[in-house]
Amino acid sequence: MQSTQNIVKALEQNIGKVIIGKTEVVDLMLVSLVCQGHVLIEDVPGVGKTTLASALARSLSCSFKRIQFTPDITPSDITGFSIVNFKTGELEFHEGLVMSQMVLADEINRTSPKTQSSLLEVMEEGQVTVDGTTYRMPRPFIVLATQNPVDFVGTYPLPEAQLDRFFMRISIGYPTVDEETDILERYTSGAKPLEEIKPICTSQEIIEMQQQASQIYTSKEVRSYVSLIAGASRKHAGLTLGISTRGAIALLKAAQARAMLSGRDYVTPEDVQRMAPNVISHRLMLSPEARMRNMSPEKVLQAVISSVQVPVRMS
Repeated sequence: MQSTQNIVKALEQNIGKVIIGKTEVVDLMLVSLVCQGHVLIEDVPGVGKTTLASALARSLSCSFKRIQFTPDITPSDITGFSIVNFKTGELEFHEGLVMSQMVLADEINRTSPKTQSSLLEVMEEGQVTVDGTTYRMPRPFIVLATQNPVDFVGTYPLPEAQLDRFFMRISIGYPTVDEETDILERYTSGAKPLEEIKPICTSQEIIEMQQQASQIYTSKEVRSYVSLIAGASRKHAGLTLGISTRGAIALLKAAQARAMLSGRDYVTPEDVQRMAPNVISHRLMLSPEARMRNMSPEKVLQAVISSVQVPVRMS
């Protein structure tokens, strides 16, 4: 546990050289990494979405590829394709851009839904299938996707099935005045913080952290608490699509990771509550009435959680 906390602290400090004042956002990224979960970073242009993903990738001793999603990119560019070798007469597989441990899917909602769907299998099962042959992804494997808000020109909303593949959705937000002043000082002095980041964590250490997180104790009461939240969301009048079983599993895993990164070997209801907004909100679908009242998934989720009794005693 102490070794894990040392690695996490080192990663926070390393990424903090580039991303100023966003410790909570960095912690959420690390929770997803520990849970083997993919991250959707959604925010307005220019606040550091791509920089955050690149800083995490550079901090890990893993293979890394960046895919710039544009309207002309095709599914075969992502997954790979087979082509005939005219010398041997046999099909040869050419790897797609997704064949890497860390994949940055930059501006994922600027490409067509057909291309977006090419990520469904690889994000869920860690593999791609081309011409009947399945190719496994290297471990650890994580997709870090960035997207602009859907009301921006030239964007395609991600379908529900695609959103559900993302373990967590986070937003960076604008920096404070002091933070932005610090950022301006760094970048106007000729410094290049991103290029100065060196790997401080190996693939094997990440895998060990992932295995350790799955062993964090969850009591029957905490598991029941997550189930009750999921059940309440499916009956809430403000939602037409509540928390799926996949979402409930993701919430419990995130709570385990948060407990581990906090130095505990057990999960509390507070861990569940803290992780719920980022793990669950993007999986919910508001009812027409809720949209007319300008309610957000986050507000409805908070109402759902408030309606469920928090367990006091845990076995």
